[in-house]
Amino acid sequence: MEFFRKAGSGPPRRLAIFAGAFHPPTIAHRRLIDLALAQVDEVLVALPRVFPHKEWAGADFPQRLAWVLAAVGDAERCSVAAADRGLFLDLAREARALYGPEPKIYALVGRDAAERIARWDYRGLPPFEEQLREFELLVAARRGEFQPPESIRAKVHPLELEPGYQEISSTEIRRRIRAGEPWEHLVPPPCAPLIRAAADVFTSSTCEA
Repeated sequence: MEFFRKAGSGPPRRLAIFAGAFHPPTIAHRRLIDLALAQVDEVLVALPRVFPHKEWAGADFPQRLAWVLAAVGDAERCSVAAADRGLFLDLAREARALYGPEPKIYALVGRDAAERIARWDYRGLPPFEEQLREFELLVAARRGEFQPPESIRAKVHPLELEPGYQEISSTEIRRRIRAGEPWEHLVPPPCAPLIRAAADVFTSSTCEA
């Protein structure tokens, strides 16, 4: 990992990793960070250089990094880093190499992402149940609650994301930008001018990643 912002607090006992494409960041992303910080000592926002399930398209890495840094703002216990790879097992291991053996590591995800990663085919890697020996899940409701299978239930910890945030998505913001509809209220205020200056990246049909 390459850090672009390091939390001002001391070594964490509990570390949440929040990874995503952030294309663009939303107020729901920021709300998830705040909710997680009520339960952990540090949130590490990770922007993977390689996505496990899609190709890079639209905004480039420097643009997204600038948006993420603006979204994080002055959150003292929040770090921002580039990750070499995007699978949560890879992220957890990258973080472990940097933070040492002490922190308990969580992957911070929404309900939809939790369902995807729980059922992926991890060919060549340990099954998801075994991966959860290295990290656990902080899962926010998103158009419904995550219903984990019994085999991993003890490793899943819910976050109470308010209903007003559950419908907000980067996909909807991209659609609004392309349609010329209001969108600024759906992103953290410091991000709005940066996203507006790069709005042309959302007009292409290949901007979805």
